[in-house]
This record gives sequence, structure tokens and C-alpha cells, in this order.
Amino acid sequence: MKLIELAEELQVTAEAIKQFIQDFDLELVDCISTNFEVKGDFEKFARENVDFLRLYEKDLDKNKTVEQIAEVINQPKDKIEKAIKDHTPNIFDNGLFKSSISSYGIDNKLGGNYQFVYDYFGHKTSLQKRDFIGYRDLFFYISSVLEPFLNPQQIKDWGINRPAGIIVYGPPGSGKIFWANKIAEIIGYQFKEVKKHYLGTSLVDGNEVNFNDFLVSMMSENKMLLFLDDFDEIMMQRKAETDIASCNLEAQELILHYIGKFEKEGVLMVGSANSVSEIDEEVLAPGRFDVMIPIFPPNAGERSEIILYAMTKGLEEDSLLYKILKNNKADKVPFWHDVSSKMKAFSNTMLIDFTQSLKKRIKNLYQRTRNEKLKIDQNLLNAALRDAAGKLTEEYLDQVARFLADVIINNLDEFRFRIQALRNELETYKVVEKPQRAIGFQHNGEEDKG
Repeated sequence: MKLIELAEELQVTAEAIKQFIQDFDLELVDCISTNFEVKGDFEKFARENVDFLRLYEKDLDKNKTVEQIAEVINQPKDKIEKAIKDHTPNIFDNGLFKSSISSYGIDNKLGGNYQFVYDYFGHKTSLQKRDFIGYRDLFFYISSVLEPFLNPQQIKDWGINRPAGIIVYGPPGSGKIFWANKIAEIIGYQFKEVKKHYLGTSLVDGNEVNFNDFLVSMMSENKMLLFLDDFDEIMMQRKAETDIASCNLEAQELILHYIGKFEKEGVLMVGSANSVSEIDEEVLAPGRFDVMIPIFPPNAGERSEIILYAMTKGLEEDSLLYKILKNNKADKVPFWHDVSSKMKAFSNTMLIDFTQSLKKRIKNLYQRTRNEKLKIDQNLLNAALRDAAGKLTEEYLDQVARFLADVIINNLDEFRFRIQALRNELETYKVVEKPQRAIGFQHNGEEDKG
């Protein structure tokens, strides 16, 4: 059963159910599949607790004051204000909170008893069995963008058509190609990367094929997602001072020529960009690439989980590394919280670099000591951290800053909390300049010897 079907049957909106999953930190793999088939445990919970879900939705839809929230959940006002500030910064100027804030979600974060929710899901799902880690907000945002693919009734009832072009944008190493693949998986399209040489003329089976031929052939296929990397470079705005390669200019013209036919022909083009600020406005016009999806570097909690996932991926329980991790309690997420807190604004790629370096260092130490009980101490962690931080260059931090500027313009309402968290992390790298000595003033009682 699809999520939207369950929502209609229970008379609770799909959006409220998605927000409920986020508020109560439920793992997506326990609730729904990538194509929005509802899992058995979650369906059982929803049917047996439909009254609570309706109460949750009714509360979610209200604009409410701290006093009103306190009355509903019987929690102190000061604790509620702190929880809202820490977890949900969407506040109206008049002191009322946006409807995306749930009184029950706040109560859950403050230790309210919602064991009846978690009783349905048994043991916590292993990281190894998850489709991806964290990013529930991004997954549900993407699902709302893709709703016309998942629910054809939207086209019939509301005239909301499928997007023909989507841009996924974010700093290098943030996982844009992963999310493009995930989009293809969600909508059931075949993923096809548009290689750079396709943009010019190339030989295929002894025949010359150009980009026009390639696009025509893709439109003759069924349900194709075309992934185009370096989209911001290829679709760059034309200026007198900008030198754009002739093959990129030709690619721009061909994509703009054919994009009007993509939806009808079952083609979706997904462009990957570090920034959207330099892309030609014609490209971003309605009906073209007017859907933008920001791909953030992982937050602190996600970093811990990604590190653990990468450290344990493919390991058998009797493997040496797994035994060493277990002896250090490093087979659990909390072990990694301290080091992940030092990885501010790190990309996914940098996290993988960290785990690769740490594995090698643990292996080298074991080979010297032959001690399965060796300690993964601060020296080991710091050394691997230094290796990973090699890619944390000034250029990378500038790209993260540009990404933040882009996302504030294009996706502020959907990702306020992520934006603020990333901005705070980025600011820790700002160099504090030493104040210059004021001209004409003496220092430490120094006499003017002029």
C-alpha cells in the first residue's frame, strides 16, 4: 500500500504523516520504502493509533503560542522555548509558531512518554540495512517535488505537471550523484549519466554521433533520467567577459530546444551544480530547470552515523577490525560524536577519507602490537582527522559559503534549520584579525621618541 493511499483511508494527510516520522525520529526504512510503499509495522501502528495521528495533524495545522503548547503537553514554558530554539527556528514575528511545529514533537524531545509509538518498531534498524543515513527532511522535500510522478491525480486534479529539469546543487563531495540516483529510484526511471564526450561528436559503433542524436535517442527510450554533471559550467550565463566552450554553447541550445518535449517523452534531466548563481536565467525559466534541490554537507548527527557506517561496512563480526571497534564501543554511534563535532562543514567525501585513514592506522598499530584490545585513542583519531582535513581548503569553504547564499535565496523556507546549523559551523573557520594599533597612541606606557 502506498503512503498516499493509507493517508486517504485514515483521513490524515500524507504531509502530516511525513512530519510525524521526522518529529519522532523514526527511521525511514522502518516506515516506508523508497517508492513510498508503507512497511507493515508502520501500517499497523497507523491503523491502531489513527486517533493520535489525527490529533497530531490538528495540532500541527495550528499557529500557536508557547502558552498554548505548554497547556497541551503540560511542560514548562522555558523548556519549550529552548526546545523550539534548538530544533525548530520557524517563528512568526508576532510570537506565534508556524504550523510545521508540533506540540507533541516538542514533548517527545523533552522526554514525554511516547513509548507506544516505538513499541511497533522492535529493535533499531542496523545502519547497514538503511537506504541512506539521516536526511529525512531532504528525502521528504524531494518526494514533494516528485509528487506528480508518484501521484498522477495531481496532474488531473490540479494541473501540476511533472518537472522536465531538476538541479541538485551543493558543495563538492556532498553526494549530488547519490541523490540523483535516489530520484531515479523513487520515480522508477533508468539512470543514465551524460558523459562529457556526448556533448560533442563521438564515434559509436563506427558511426559519428552528436549530442542532438543522443538526446533524440534518449527520448525514444522509456522513462530515462539523464544526469549531467558540471551543469553550472555547461549552462553558464553568457557574458562578454565569459569564455564559454563552443560545445557547451551548443549543448545549452539543444537542451533548451528539447526540454519542452522531455515530459511527454518520459525524460527527466537532472543537472548537478556547485552553485546556481551563474546559470543562465533562460535555463531556470518555468517549465525548464525550475526545480532546485539543495544537497547539504551532513550535520553533526549524520556525520557520526556516516562514520560508523563506513567503519563497519562489509565487516563480519569475527573480523579483526570489528572486534577492535567493539572493544572500544566504537561499534555504536555515541563513540563518534566527539570527533564528528570537530568536523564542521565536512563533506561526505572527507568523512570517507577520515575512515580510510583511521582503518589504516588501526591496522598498522595492530600489526605492531598484535593486540586485539588496542585502544582507539585521541592520537589515532586526531591523526586521521588531520588527513581528512586536507581537503578542507579555503576554496572549499568559499564554495560552502556560496552554497549557503544560493540556498537562502532558493530554498530558505524548507531548510531554515539546516541553513542556520551550517552557517554556525562555517563561522568557526573565520579568521579573527588582530586589531591594528591605532596611529598616534602609545602602547604600554611607551613614550613618543619622535
